[in-house]
Amino acid sequence: MGGAPVAKPALIFTYGTLKQGFPNHSLLQDMMATGDATFLGSCRTLHRLPLVCGPFRVPFLLNLPGRGQRVSGELYAASPNALAKMDELEGIARGHYERLPIEIEWQRGDLENAETVQAYYAHRIYAEALWKRSGEEGYNCYTEIVARGYVKRKDRPQHLTFLDQIRLFVSDSAETQCFNRAEQTPGPAPYPI
Repeated sequence: MGGAPVAKPALIFTYGTLKQGFPNHSLLQDMMATGDATFLGSCRTLHRLPLVCGPFRVPFLLNLPGRGQRVSGELYAASPNALAKMDELEGIARGHYERLPIEIEWQRGDLENAETVQAYYAHRIYAEALWKRSGEEGYNCYTEIVARGYVKRKDRPQHLTFLDQIRLFVSDSAETQCFNRAEQTPGPAPYPI
């Protein structure tokens, strides 16, 4: 008579385009409207991790502990349905990102409230290359200034996969220089905050 057990929501740390005020937040808004996601508050990583921008100013958290800075973001509780949609957005099955544990703390700063949740990290196959391409400098927060020049998926070259775009971004070939010029990213070059 009890029925199937209700799955416990996953706690997801968002640091980039899923945050409030950024292009992919509408996905979370839709899921919050259906009760599949809940905003829990602002938080930051307990430890230093690199946050860099890749092609088209796409943000990537790198699973390279001890490098970078403590990164600010938002925490959401996500139902299994919401988690599946987030995994699809982040390209988990395509090797774009990996969903892995991360230690966060609430912005209040008291270490007693640290907990382990999950985050979408750049896939390990290209994380180190993104770190090198960024000059081994990262951000502590994906802000409107850092995101300036972000290109939505529908506006990116459709003849290349996202992994191809990353490979071109991190390589030093003449082809990459042409590719980067084609991005026409306005604003200053990336800089650490």
